[in-house]
Amino acid sequence: MIEAVLECCAGIDVGKRFVIVCVMTGPADGEALEQTRKYGTNTGNLENLRDWLKACGCTHVVMESTGSYWKPIFNVLEPTPGMQVVLANSKLVKNLRGHKTDPSDSRWLAHLLRHGMIRPSFIPPLAIRELRKFTRRRKQLIRAGTQERNRVQKILEDANIKIGTVLSDIFGLSGQLMLEALVEGKATAGQIAQLAQKTARRKIPQIQAAIESHRMTDTQCILIRFSMAHLAFLEEQIAELDQQIVRHIEQTNLQRPYALLQTIPGVKKLAAAAIVAELGTNMDVFGTSRRCSSWAGLCPGNNESAGKRKRSPVLRGNPWLRTTLIECAWAASGKRRSAFQARYQRLAPRIGHKRAIVAVAHSLVLTVFDVLSRDQPYTGSGADNMPATQLQRLIRHHSKREATLRRWLLRTSKNSAFRVT
Repeated sequence: MIEAVLECCAGIDVGKRFVIVCVMTGPADGEALEQTRKYGTNTGNLENLRDWLKACGCTHVVMESTGSYWKPIFNVLEPTPGMQVVLANSKLVKNLRGHKTDPSDSRWLAHLLRHGMIRPSFIPPLAIRELRKFTRRRKQLIRAGTQERNRVQKILEDANIKIGTVLSDIFGLSGQLMLEALVEGKATAGQIAQLAQKTARRKIPQIQAAIESHRMTDTQCILIRFSMAHLAFLEEQIAELDQQIVRHIEQTNLQRPYALLQTIPGVKKLAAAAIVAELGTNMDVFGTSRRCSSWAGLCPGNNESAGKRKRSPVLRGNPWLRTTLIECAWAASGKRRSAFQARYQRLAPRIGHKRAIVAVAHSLVLTVFDVLSRDQPYTGSGADNMPATQLQRLIRHHSKREATLRRWLLRTSKNSAFRVT
C-alpha cells in the first residue's frame, strides 16, 4: 500500500450547478474518515463550503480542471490562509470505468491527493492571469478579423472580381479605396483601377481587367459593407487592447521581464507580453527548460517499447503559448546571422520547412526560459533591436490602414442598410 502524506484533505467534483465534496481526515498510518457533502455553485454556497473546509482543518483541496467551472471555486478558496488549492489534469485522475459517479469521483480525487499521487497544474499569480485575459482576447479578435477578410474575398470571387490575384493585399490602402468604389457602384472599371497607389499603379491594366464585367449585386455590396465595418471595429478594439496590455504591465511591475524578452530575436512587444502572460516570471515552477518546452507543446513525446524508440508527435501543451512561439520562430528564422536562422537553414533541407520552424520554436522556448531564470538579457548572435527607421515605417503603414478602415464605420452609421423605426 502507498503511504498517505496528508492527514486532512478534500476532493471536489466540479459541476455547473453543484459540486460534490469529500473530506478525508485521519492519521497518515491509519484509515481515513470520509465526509461527503453537496453544495451549490453560487458565491454564498461556495463560501459555506470554504467555512466547512476550514472547520474540518483541510490544508489541501483538489479539483479537476473542468472547463471554466473550477474558476468560481478557486476564486473563493485561493485567498484562504493555510489552504492550498491543487488543480489536476482530468486525464491523469480519471476514475475506473464503471465506477463513474459524482460522489465516487470526489472520493477518488481525495484519495489520490491524500497519497501524493496528483501532479498539480500550473496556476500563475493573479496579475499574470489578468494579463493573460488581455493577450488571449487580442488573439481572438485577430482571428475574428481574419475571418472577416476571408468573407470579403469570397464575396469578391462570387462577384467575378479577381483583384485578389493582382494585389498582394486587398485590404491595403489601394485595395480599400477600390472596395469603397465598388460598393458605391458608380465608378467604371478604369476609374477604379486609377485608385491604385504607389507601386500598385504598375498593375493598373491588370486591375482593370480583373474588375471589368463584374457581377456585383446589391446584396453583396451590403455584405461587404458589414464586413468592413466590423473589421474597422475590430481594429479599434485591438488598438485599445494594446494600450491596456502596456498599462497593465506597468501597473504590475512586469516591465523587467517584458523588456528582457524583447532582446531575443523574433520576439517583440506583443509576443513578449503574450509569453509573460502564459509562462509568468518565476521559472522555478517548471524546474528545467525541457519541462517548460514540454508544457508549451514544443517537444516530441516519448514512445519507446522493447528498447526501440519509435516516432512520436509533438505534445499538445499550451496552444496559446505554442502559436505565439511558432510566430516568433518564423521571424527569428529570417534574422540574419542569428543562431535561430542557422538552425533553421541546417534542418529545413532535411526535415522540411514546417518541422524546422517547430524546431526553432523549441530553441526559442529554451532561450526564453534561460533569459527569465537568469534575469539577464539575451546575448547570443542576432541580439539587436529593430532599426528606428523600420519601426517608424511600420507605424506609418498601419496608421494609414486604420484611418482608411475607420471610414467604413462612419459610412455604416450614416447609410445603414436596415433602420429600426
